[in-house]
Amino acid sequence: MSGNSGKKKLLLGHSPDPDDAFMFYGLAKGLVDSDGWEFEHVLQDIQTLNERALRGELHITAISIHTYPYVADKYALTNCGSSMGDGYGPMVVAREAMDFNSLWGKKIAVPGEMTTAFLVLNLLLGKGMFEHEVIMFDRILDHVASGGADAGLIIHEGQLTYRNHQLRCVVDLGKWWQLETGLPLPLGGNAIRRDLGEENMQEIGGIIKNSIQYSLDHREEAVDYALNFARDMGGDLADEFVGMYVNKWTLDYGDVGRSAVGELLRRGHQAELVPEVGEIDFI
Repeated sequence: MSGNSGKKKLLLGHSPDPDDAFMFYGLAKGLVDSDGWEFEHVLQDIQTLNERALRGELHITAISIHTYPYVADKYALTNCGSSMGDGYGPMVVAREAMDFNSLWGKKIAVPGEMTTAFLVLNLLLGKGMFEHEVIMFDRILDHVASGGADAGLIIHEGQLTYRNHQLRCVVDLGKWWQLETGLPLPLGGNAIRRDLGEENMQEIGGIIKNSIQYSLDHREEAVDYALNFARDMGGDLADEFVGMYVNKWTLDYGDVGRSAVGELLRRGHQAELVPEVGEIDFI
């Protein structure tokens, strides 16, 4: 499929979260040129998007980097659209202060087995060294606070709001990863289906980058839009959260970001947590 004759409706999957809403504001509101493509936005939680990527259902989709080795035959990563934790990231929280070694053997509520947060937690504690149960990401804080699990692995805005539930941070996985590797933690990215063809993949990747750039250039209005997707957050907190995950890394991984993806998946394979991915394609 190439040229104008191949253009059609594209299913674009992303999370209903402030950072993704901010990223795709320009596209969603028709403020950037879509160059003849029609984008249908599919808003679902990241675990569901990961599962749909396994089946190749969406043309472009946010995925956890953990998931990429399982879908690399169908998708390439776009150079833009990454969520990187630069010295911060998903956290394990509990009702009491404790050392992360105390998590061995404990029951931890997690937002999905295909999330990058779950992969990094396994790298930290060791495969099979803790029990886990999958809980929808936006219910984990309440679940842990009410005693449903010993600890919870939190992603998205929970990283900023967990104290509202009288919970304590046991370990910040992004901080741990940076101390271990000197690299930012690549949590999520955008994947684009290979059967669109090289030319179309490049063109669509460019449109998405333009949408991200538009939001960065029109930050105030894009944050106002993103507030529609903010749970438990006011404007200042939503702006802080967007700044954490939509930044220079989101426009382009760069050499450091691409190295971080490779290192995470290399360590994951070494620990027998993911299949070997081989060379990683960035579009």
